[in-house]
Amino acid sequence: MNPKQPTAIAKAVHVPEPAAGIPEYLENTYWWAYLHPRAVHIFERQWLVNLILWGNFAKLRDAALQEMGDVIHGKALQVACVYGDFTEHLARRLGPKGSLDVVDVAPIQIKNLQTKLSRPERVSARLQDSTELHFSDASFDSVVVFFLLHEQPADVRKKTIAEALRVTRPGGKLVFVDYHRPALTNPFRYVMVPVLTTLEPFAMDLWRGEIADWLPANLAISRIEKQTYFGGLYQKVVITR
Repeated sequence: MNPKQPTAIAKAVHVPEPAAGIPEYLENTYWWAYLHPRAVHIFERQWLVNLILWGNFAKLRDAALQEMGDVIHGKALQVACVYGDFTEHLARRLGPKGSLDVVDVAPIQIKNLQTKLSRPERVSARLQDSTELHFSDASFDSVVVFFLLHEQPADVRKKTIAEALRVTRPGGKLVFVDYHRPALTNPFRYVMVPVLTTLEPFAMDLWRGEIADWLPANLAISRIEKQTYFGGLYQKVVITR
């Protein structure tokens, strides 16, 4: 099989391993959250993902999805699976001619996605690395990356952003939601420093820099919009190609 061909995962028992395997940073740093068999059982709980985001999951989910439209008529891409009902709500917005692809590098996450969707046949779940998407240039009308960048080392993060931009069509939207450096008056600023430095070793990059800092120089951008939430702890960045 051509390794460049996208691998669609149907709702089935067997899921093939990705050709490139699990990235080293994911295996070493986040095995406990995304790769261990018990991880899905523990973290796939709506109340828990909402608690992790200090009660802001629904607000941030809806802010991201609103950028993609009340009804999605074109092709949408979600980069990386998300615990909770993010993809379910995204899929509900699909119009008759709309489509949704979701990519993730971990087979266990692809399996979990297919089992929790009310209509899994409407979503094409594909085993792919965010740094090497197997889609043609300008393939999607909208792309969303929800709380992925903070989990990636700088070099991986830059490749993920570059690939997400590459597959977004001119005039299309790329939506990022992730952590952000909170205001000095936000008490959660002081709570989150030990949490992130202990459990999310790459997350503080999102406090030190802007997502726009990691954009590739060779792709034209029409507009960048940024909005922060919960005293600045979270951000939404919308890039229009």
